[in-house]
Amino acid sequence: SLNLLPLARWDAVIRRALWAPVRVSIPNSPYSWYWRLRFSGSSEMAEGGRSFARRDLLLKIQAEVQKRWEESDVFRAEASSQSPELGEKFFGNFPYPYMNGSLHLGHAFSLSKLEFAAAYHRLRGSNVLLPFAFHCTGMPIKASADKIKREIERFGNPPVFSTVEEEEGDEQTDEGKPEEESVGQNPPDKFKSKRSKAAAKSGGDKFQWDIMKSFGLPDSEIAKFSDPYHWLTHFPPLAMEDLKAFGLGCDWRRSFITTDMNPYYDSFVRWQMRKLKNAGKIVKDMRYTIYSPLDGQPCADHDRASGEGVQPQEYTLIKMEVIPPFTGKLKTLEGRKVFLAAATLRPETMYGQTNSWVLPDGKYGAFEINETDVFIITRRAAVNLAYQKLSKVDEKPTCLVELTGHDLIGLPLKSPLSFNKIIYALPMLTILTDKGTGIVTSVPSDAPDDYMALHDLKSKPALRAKFGVKDEWVLPFEVIPIINIPEFGDKSAEKVCTDLKIKSQNDKDKLAEAKRLTYLKGFTEGTMLVGDFKDKKVQEAKPLIRNILLKTGQAVMYSEPEKKVMSRSGDECVVALTDQWYITYGEDEWKAKAEECLAGMELYYDEARHGFEHTLSWLTQWACSRSFGLGTRLPWDEQFLVESLSDSTLYMAYYTISHLLQHGDMYGKAESAQVRPEQLTDEVWDYIFSDGEIPNNSGIPSALLDKMKQEFRYWYPFDLRVSGKDLIQNHLTFCIYNHTALLPKKFWPRSFRCNGHIMLNSEKMSKSTGNFRTLRQAIEEFSADATRFALADAGDGMDDANFVFETANAAILRLTKEITWMEEVLAAESLLREGPASCYADHVFDNEINIAIKLTEQSYKSMLFREALKTGFYDLQAARDEYRFSCSAGGMNRALVWRFMDVQTRLISPICPHYAEHVWKALLKKDGFVINSGWPVGEAPNLTLKRANRYLQDLIVSMRKLLQKQVSGPKKAKKGIQVAQTIAEENKPTVGLMFVTEQYEGWKEECLKVLQNNYDKDRRAFAADQQILEALKASPIGQATNFKEIQKQCMPFLKFKKDEVLAVGLQALDLKLPFNEIEVLQENIELIKRQLSLEHVEVFSMSDNNFTPRMESLLQKMVPPSPGNPVTIFLRKSEFQQHMNREILEKLEI
Repeated sequence: SLNLLPLARWDAVIRRALWAPVRVSIPNSPYSWYWRLRFSGSSEMAEGGRSFARRDLLLKIQAEVQKRWEESDVFRAEASSQSPELGEKFFGNFPYPYMNGSLHLGHAFSLSKLEFAAAYHRLRGSNVLLPFAFHCTGMPIKASADKIKREIERFGNPPVFSTVEEEEGDEQTDEGKPEEESVGQNPPDKFKSKRSKAAAKSGGDKFQWDIMKSFGLPDSEIAKFSDPYHWLTHFPPLAMEDLKAFGLGCDWRRSFITTDMNPYYDSFVRWQMRKLKNAGKIVKDMRYTIYSPLDGQPCADHDRASGEGVQPQEYTLIKMEVIPPFTGKLKTLEGRKVFLAAATLRPETMYGQTNSWVLPDGKYGAFEINETDVFIITRRAAVNLAYQKLSKVDEKPTCLVELTGHDLIGLPLKSPLSFNKIIYALPMLTILTDKGTGIVTSVPSDAPDDYMALHDLKSKPALRAKFGVKDEWVLPFEVIPIINIPEFGDKSAEKVCTDLKIKSQNDKDKLAEAKRLTYLKGFTEGTMLVGDFKDKKVQEAKPLIRNILLKTGQAVMYSEPEKKVMSRSGDECVVALTDQWYITYGEDEWKAKAEECLAGMELYYDEARHGFEHTLSWLTQWACSRSFGLGTRLPWDEQFLVESLSDSTLYMAYYTISHLLQHGDMYGKAESAQVRPEQLTDEVWDYIFSDGEIPNNSGIPSALLDKMKQEFRYWYPFDLRVSGKDLIQNHLTFCIYNHTALLPKKFWPRSFRCNGHIMLNSEKMSKSTGNFRTLRQAIEEFSADATRFALADAGDGMDDANFVFETANAAILRLTKEITWMEEVLAAESLLREGPASCYADHVFDNEINIAIKLTEQSYKSMLFREALKTGFYDLQAARDEYRFSCSAGGMNRALVWRFMDVQTRLISPICPHYAEHVWKALLKKDGFVINSGWPVGEAPNLTLKRANRYLQDLIVSMRKLLQKQVSGPKKAKKGIQVAQTIAEENKPTVGLMFVTEQYEGWKEECLKVLQNNYDKDRRAFAADQQILEALKASPIGQATNFKEIQKQCMPFLKFKKDEVLAVGLQALDLKLPFNEIEVLQENIELIKRQLSLEHVEVFSMSDNNFTPRMESLLQKMVPPSPGNPVTIFLRKSEFQQHMNREILEKLEI
């Protein structure tokens, strides 16, 4: 297809291919000589046909600009001595990333929202502070360091893993190949994880040494990372360099790391913890918490490999006593009290028990709870109980007998509250042993699953025989009504299963729907029919019945994770009852202040607000101490560390003074520091942050104390914090709580902006699949500006966004092409038209620039950066291209071209600052830096002119289609044979006649007035059709004698206009356009002629009566024109001469 293109176009196609990092071969074409001559020796052509010249140009510009920024210290933020007016300063921050690896595009996406916002405020003249720190608190670094230490001890230094992999691999021969491997391979379009057999057998865990090698570390360096503090000296400086390469507008003097390695920040966190404890916000308590047995401590959200946000789920554990004598495997338990222990969320239903359920093939054990009691449950449940002080040996479940469900079927049981004195253990096929205890109580009156399982056993003798179930264990037991539920009666399970036509216990989807219909309604509207609390509402009776069961020893409390939780150390977490230090989130008075703070904050999206409101509704005490990992010691109980989500809730305040304490050293080790860490007493911190009295004898100069206090008061409150939406449920809500507890109201946060995760090329970002990029890799592959461009384009809402490599590559092309265009224009500047804007195209382009300025500012203010990219770059470039074409031989206006280059450069600078700085200095020859040059000034957009130009451009498109249709003729003959209907060149139409009606009149005018009067602007809807018809009858045309004939024309017109309002708005009901159609068309006749390759174009008003009979005849065949929809007729010159009168022909010199 290239061979068919004109030379210039062929050149352009080849150039377009060159920017992409793909192999390009020179095609065999008539222009091969030209191609070799044109591009041989060019920087655009590298060995093998690969070229990165455009990308490399952006990297070169990037390095030059960053050097200039550093030399001028452009991002240094200094507080004024005066309190700032609203909008005068901007302080934005970002949750410091965890330093156990390199920053990736997920970090960059969230951070880009802050970076773009800060750059916008800097551009418009605000004093901007964007600091950045590095989080090292918690267990992941320590756990990884310990893994390296163990691997060295076991496999040597450097370790040799291959022997282990081979030995474990030998266990699996070809004959024993797993079924999934023998059935088929991975689809070719999916990434395939390449893991060793040893890794696969260990559940997907990789050796930590291999993970470190994936960071590019040599074997000789990795052993150093067995010291957890080595991580703190290695990764934060790398992250800082990556962020500098990204172009982050950060005041790096204020950077710091967390943990006691930084004594200044350590002192700050100690003060924060003491302050909370003294205010009664930290207490010690026994409480259920998610716990890692391997780490020996609670496992908070940031300590988890999976299961973030999962909370303990509390159950009532019903003790169903096995009635002696014991037989079979249970015989060894004679003399003990043995219970099948069933976890339930509905203790109020125990009156209706007809049996218990076990999973026939399930694995159970008889676990020793104390000297007398034995619980038959799953091992997983026993482990949870052991950490809840319900095991003879704490944290070590003791199994006396291993059992299966088959061993339990038929056991006679005495169960609490049951009206049946003896019930039996029966088989159920749908029990999940990863939930509860694997033992289930059966209440068929109110539980659809129980009803259907019991129904199956009763109605299917073969099923009873299969599991050895005797008739007397099943058949005598009937449904016992215990609760009345409106709409479902006193046997809700039976009714809902009948209504949904559920056939068996295996109809999982229908049973799930049945539970959805009955469970909540039963709790909120159900009434007890039996027991001590007869006639009480279920929601009142439930806690009372539960308390009775617990107090009488017929049940115990049991808790387990809502879902599976894996710690970063690789073990499955349990729920433990621990004596812990807790922050009392959820306390009524404190919660009220948090809600007050939230109500006054800008959150940008309703979804975010709902997320915070939901979190505040359930969040309660939070374990704030740990015994394993890195961090700050709890000041009053130094055996514990402050956990990672509790030392990161107020540190934004520390940014305001960190540079004065640490003197630019992120570790707080600067020899030039004027303050020693031990001088930072609670009185000093109180004076700086909490309006405390000036401290006596602190040893810190009073001028420096005042400076720190003034810095804090100038920058606080912070204006924006940007984060992923996953932190709403913990970190961000904690941030609100801590600010309201420790700081005056005037310093409470102003806004949070939350976003979703980011995908790469519409696939989940994942290291295991290879669909992953670190920030450094992205910058090297695309350049910082192209990466930022694609991040801005990835998405703005709270849904997951999509970073598209194609977009980044296209940005490389767009940015470098724009540089080339500006260079060419400036080189030929003398050819541009001088003077003020004078023609229609000038005014339209000037107006488009004004529109871009206004809309882009609105987008930046609303943090809609994709939209800012559209209005400030894409749309503005489209307007420039349209202007270039519209100017024809007269050329573009010099002042307008310069204004366009200036405005576009400023508007794109928050997103692509390196490109913008290069254009600003190298091409536009302007002083200073574009990043703080000020927001471009523009007049109020002329929306009428905008609409007139849209009308003109749309009209040209429709005219072109009409002309092409007229020239090409019908595509098929009557018999379906393709016929070429090409008109000879001399017979093509060369004259265009346009007929314009500028205002609706007659019955159309009345119809529009009726619609205008019957439209509700608040509801954005028309009145009912009958009401509109009645209004039409009451109008002047309704009085006409031929109204029925007119009505036939009115009804389709009314429908058309109503539909048009839905499409374009109320302007569809205007009687005339807000601009003079004829003037717009006449002023742009040259443009229309050039666009359509016509020799003559004439515009006529339908109000003229100067048409020849031939023309009148021609018009009668056309749909009449209406405002905004002129009629166009294309004629050959000879036809035109026949239709026109002499006066018009003379006017056109024909």
